[in-house]
Amino acid sequence: MIVAAATATDLDVARSVLNTEAAGLRALAASLDAGFGRAVDLLAACAGRIVVSGMGKSGHVARKTAATLASTGSPALFLHPAEASHGDLGMAQPGDALLLFSNSGETTELADLVAHARRFGMKLVAITGRAGSTLATAADAALVLPNAPEACPMGLTPTTSTTMQLALGDALAVALLTRRGFTATDFRAFHPGGRLGARLRRVGEMMHDGDAVPLAAPDTPMQQALLLMTGKGFGCVGVVEGERLVGIVTDGDLRRAMGPDLLDRTVGQVMTLSPRTTRAEALAAEALHAMNAGGRPITSLFVVDAAGRPVGIVHLHDLLRGGVA
Repeated sequence: MIVAAATATDLDVARSVLNTEAAGLRALAASLDAGFGRAVDLLAACAGRIVVSGMGKSGHVARKTAATLASTGSPALFLHPAEASHGDLGMAQPGDALLLFSNSGETTELADLVAHARRFGMKLVAITGRAGSTLATAADAALVLPNAPEACPMGLTPTTSTTMQLALGDALAVALLTRRGFTATDFRAFHPGGRLGARLRRVGEMMHDGDAVPLAAPDTPMQQALLLMTGKGFGCVGVVEGERLVGIVTDGDLRRAMGPDLLDRTVGQVMTLSPRTTRAEALAAEALHAMNAGGRPITSLFVVDAAGRPVGIVHLHDLLRGGVA
């Protein structure tokens, strides 16, 4: 329990709260059994949506859980239990499943939702703090929180209990997305906006291709290569032998090769072999990581296909404009 306010510093209080809630989460993890798999089975088999509900603090947790489910491939919505009793029960239809939160398991406002589920044959999963409660008894699968102290001096304010509820909702969402094989591509489909959406874009959506890609053969004179580097504006030239990318000439290579005979040399004599590359289907965030890898950042990355043939080029500025970097 949290230390007495009269003798505790703010830091003492914060650490006590976090330690108490962390202990609750450890107890929750240890308490999970086959009933969790049963709950996941019911929610995964739902042909419609997962209707999530709860009252008070449990309602706030339920709303967040619904949002997490919906963003990770499990169609879900939050239904306020009081509004459900005044006309919104129609939001829960046959084929849907209900996920109800109530620490006591006796929340009066959930009664109409439970009755509605039973009337139309909807599966009901409960998250509650009491195994013998009305809600747990009525549910097809009940996930019971372990008995853990709340993190306030009076032991009354919902703190540890709501933290466990929230974590259990997350556990259900992640178990469902894992079972469904939900991928980063799927995740991006539900998060197209903002920095997260940008980092989940594919390189192929951001790269330059066709004539914009600066390429030269190994026997190309450096004088011609310099004009190509200047004209294309990427600060480099990719070196192709046959159709495969075998090397690169960058501004750094020019500085290292600087001398009176530079313009008399060929691209193949100046190039760096085996440059870093990426694939068109790679995430933009992966391309950014490749640019910064090895302690030697670069600003341009050639995009190659499975056979090593260059199909495009992406610049750091493209990632910046796209909100990735």
